[in-house]
Order: sequence, then structure tokens, then C-alpha cells
Amino acid sequence: MIQQLDSELVKVFVYGTLKPGESNYQYYCGGKVVAATRATVKGQLFALPLGYPAMVLGKGVVQGYLLTFNTPNILQHLDLLEGYNPQRPPEENFYDRKQLEVYSPEAEPLGLAWAYFMTLEQVEQIGGVLIPSGWWTGH
Repeated sequence: MIQQLDSELVKVFVYGTLKPGESNYQYYCGGKVVAATRATVKGQLFALPLGYPAMVLGKGVVQGYLLTFNTPNILQHLDLLEGYNPQRPPEENFYDRKQLEVYSPEAEPLGLAWAYFMTLEQVEQIGGVLIPSGWWTGH
């Protein structure tokens, strides 16, 4: 087996159905994740009446996992799930995606990772409810 370069690894911060043990993890991430580490980003987490959460950038802490994939095209698969198309204007996407600084639970920097998020306006229109702990589970 050829050793893959670090540049071929894709890091994604997940906080909802893509976390290990949640409903979409096995289908989208199973067999593709080379590392799953508890992590946080700065923002707020909201429970949506649709049965999954949305993150808004800003103050506060959102808890989740930093997933490291060895599949370079993983973002195209996750973009489909999240209703994100980089060719569309942001307001036409369900979630937006950008790289954010990720931290360990002890607030140590872990580098940049992709994350999906909404605007506060979107969350309010859908009827999202703030999760003060920043931790969501579908169980």
C-alpha cells in the first residue's frame, strides 16, 4: 500500500448526524475515516424541528468530532447531504461550507477543518432552538 500524503487527507468538523454513532455516519463516513477526535468550534448549535441540528458561527462552543478522511472527493458526497453546491450563491444553499479553526475539548488548536453551518436568519426561519451545551444527539 502506498502511504498517502497529508495533503490528500480531508478534515471535516461534524456536530450532527455525521458524528460517530449517529444516523448518517455509517453510510457517508464508514470505512473512509482514518481518525475521529472529539473537538469544538466557536459558534452556537440549534436543534431544528427537521430532526437534526444547525450550527451558526459566533460566540459559544459547538461540540462534535474532527473527522479525517483519506478520500479526497468526500466533500462532494457530504455536499449532497448538506444541500451545498459551491457553484451556487450562498443564499441558494441549505448549508454553507467553509474552513474553520477547530479546537480540542481542552481548547488546544487542532488546525483548520471544513464545517457546514447556517445563518442565524435561516435557523430562525426554520424554528431552531438553541442547545446551550453545544452538544446534539439524535438518540
